[in-house]
Amino acid sequence: MKRIRLGVNIDHVATVRNARGENYPSPLRAALLAQKNGADSVTIHLREDRRHINENDLKKIKNKIKIPLNLEIAATKEMLRIATKSRPPFICIVPEKRKEITTEGGLNLNHNRPFLKKLINNLKKRKIRISLFIEPNLKDINEAKNLNADCIEIHTGKICNLINMNKSFTNELKRIKKAVKEGNKLGLEVHAGHGLTFKSAQILKRIKGIEEFNIGHFLIGESIFEGMSSVIKTFKKILKS
Repeated sequence: MKRIRLGVNIDHVATVRNARGENYPSPLRAALLAQKNGADSVTIHLREDRRHINENDLKKIKNKIKIPLNLEIAATKEMLRIATKSRPPFICIVPEKRKEITTEGGLNLNHNRPFLKKLINNLKKRKIRISLFIEPNLKDINEAKNLNADCIEIHTGKICNLINMNKSFTNELKRIKKAVKEGNKLGLEVHAGHGLTFKSAQILKRIKGIEEFNIGHFLIGESIFEGMSSVIKTFKKILKS
């Protein structure tokens, strides 16, 4: 069985830093700590409003870490310019609304499709792996293939919320299983992310065909009590077992 990779999202280290306008805690230090403790990649989301990660973080982290950097961006001209200049090895294109607290769902692949296709093609010419953050439905997965993406990241927010509330998640689990199977059939690498905890990661890692889990908010939150090294190692153990 292929080893499942762990991507550690460190956005919320920057959230804490920005709450007081200080230069600590350091996202770079968090990235290096993630690398030291076995993360396969580091994820950061450069939002349009710079509410957490900023360009300086992007530059420092990309230059210092040895594992791949996965940059999450919205499909905008500004972000295309930044991504073209910084050239991280991985890019995940995500939807973004200015007033949302966190990403609320998958990309609408038909919204401004010509620009999205242009963005993907421009970045792929620079040998950047492109992932699209989408809902677990077959139409979007086929559209991701048509857009020439390398990977899809399935939005797991709905199933994670159901698990957290101790509600039935059977139907959503079936939906994700079908989506993973379709993605694999089309030759897309399938990732999963959003809202993942120890419990939901334990459930979802049993689905054959998911190659990468990207985990952030819970991981950083739990690190306040258990330490980042310990939490990363626990997730690594869950994904390995």
